[in-house]
Amino acid sequence: MTTMLRTGDAGYDEARTVWNAMIDRRPAVIARCSSTADVVEAVRFGRAAGLEIAVRCGGHNIAGLAVPDGGLMIDLTPMNAVHVDPALKRAWVQGGAMLGELDKAAQEYGLATTAGNVSHTGVGGLTLGGGMGWLARRFGLACDNMVSYEVVTADGAVVRASADENPELFWGLRGGGGNFGIVTRFEFQLHEIGTRALIVEFTYPASAGFHVLRGWRELNERAPREATFTASIKPDSVTIGYVWVGEGGYSLLPAFRALGPVVDEVVEETTYLKLQTRDDSVQGHRYRRYWKGHYFKALPDDAIRALLRTPGVSASLQAYGGAIADVPDGDAAFSHRETLFEFVTATRWEDAEEDRARIAQLREYAATLAPYASGAYVNTLNGDPIQRAFPPAKLERLVALKTAYDPANVFHLNQNICPGEKAAAPNQPDAA
Repeated sequence: MTTMLRTGDAGYDEARTVWNAMIDRRPAVIARCSSTADVVEAVRFGRAAGLEIAVRCGGHNIAGLAVPDGGLMIDLTPMNAVHVDPALKRAWVQGGAMLGELDKAAQEYGLATTAGNVSHTGVGGLTLGGGMGWLARRFGLACDNMVSYEVVTADGAVVRASADENPELFWGLRGGGGNFGIVTRFEFQLHEIGTRALIVEFTYPASAGFHVLRGWRELNERAPREATFTASIKPDSVTIGYVWVGEGGYSLLPAFRALGPVVDEVVEETTYLKLQTRDDSVQGHRYRRYWKGHYFKALPDDAIRALLRTPGVSASLQAYGGAIADVPDGDAAFSHRETLFEFVTATRWEDAEEDRARIAQLREYAATLAPYASGAYVNTLNGDPIQRAFPPAKLERLVALKTAYDPANVFHLNQNICPGEKAAAPNQPDAA
């Protein structure tokens, strides 16, 4: 049964609060849905009332697109059930579940699927945009492990999308974001991974950064698929390393140690569930936030030099490749499978007086890396044109799909693909 919340109701302020504390919008109505039928009812209510409609799952979108000022927020978070069939290696996940709920249910059987890096991210937003995670180099992105979707469309119909049923919608949902409907159930393929993981980090002074990042880049060329290489660039230090899911992972240590003397070294055995919650405290909900991202097909020396010229902010790199690149580009809406590294620069703060300076600093830094970028991950777009996430031919196909399923652009509070002639319009404004 749907619970309708309005200003002044108990739970209203909690329901409209999202990950980025810069977002302080007030929906006219929040529909907290408990079933697919509730979502159908909410969509029809919103359209009949002429309200702008947004959808909330984890609320991690940096621009807070789940929170419409004066509109209808369809809150899926009560729909958080996860069912796992260990024999079939399948998981059925309701549209409001968090990644941590999927991880816990699957790990009871030593199973998992690619599911981000932060447990309180929503399954829906992550998966619909593609879904990077520590298992992606072995098993593909989250969207590559989808078997089917249950979708509520803009006209309130309920449809199933799979490789055999509504295949074009299935194609678009695998990386095209929340443009085509509200997914109320995801069916995932799971994989045997055990329960263990290894985290490795070597920290060096900033003065050694160029040499260290070059060596890290070369080691990544022959990295096993179990290893996801990571790097963190700060004004005073550079940290490189990898995450290994499964048993082992120690064979790479000598090559890393040969790169030079370190300031600090971390070699930490842990469980997969602890790995998946490791960044949760960092990703808390009280901070004001901003980020920008790029995809890099290569990391030339000049790009490394630009990375190291940070104006007082931090950046991270995470390796792609492996099973991500095995999937033919045309098989799903997700694009840029030739990506070598994903770059994200992010910052957080508490004082609203710092907003302008913090955002300007990050934009400036990201702009210096733009000449080396080949595109961007749709889930990190922040005021960027949608064309950064999709090449022209793929975007044309996505526009046709959007026009077929949502010609009135009811679902536009997302990384929007506009129907018809509106496709060239700018994307949503960023968090500023």
